[in-house]
Amino acid sequence: MSFRLAAYAVCIEDGRVLLGLHVSPSGLTTWTLPGGRVEHGEDPFDAVVREVAEETGCEGVVEQLLGLDSMVIPAAESRLGAEHQNVGIFYRVRVNGEELRPDPDDDIDECVWTPIADVAHLRRSSLVEIGIALAQTTPATGHVPPVPVVAPVQH
Repeated sequence: MSFRLAAYAVCIEDGRVLLGLHVSPSGLTTWTLPGGRVEHGEDPFDAVVREVAEETGCEGVVEQLLGLDSMVIPAAESRLGAEHQNVGIFYRVRVNGEELRPDPDDDIDECVWTPIADVAHLRRSSLVEIGIALAQTTPATGHVPPVPVVAPVQH
């Protein structure tokens, strides 16, 4: 089983959430939260700030730790072709900057502020559902129930 520790930014402002369009090597596009892998030896707090800068071109300011999620993706559903565990750390982040401009060398093609009500119609990562749920409910445990993965939600 492969394993990934990642940090994600939940940026919500005026009823909108900041999403990035991830393009896989095969060309499949999925909307997701800014964030990604915590590098070896890196603090997750620093990783989410770095990822926001890379994926949006803006400075991210962490306001709150929202919670954690651990998801095991079966081999048949994993893009890696093997069982995979992703442990995500979710932070509420404020983005400072007017113009969203992702790093052209990153795997995020564009970033947009999306009305939360419109998210349900997008092909999106389950991470989006988890992040929004954590931000809206701020559970004392820092954990929300598992998100069912049915189209247009995916791993």
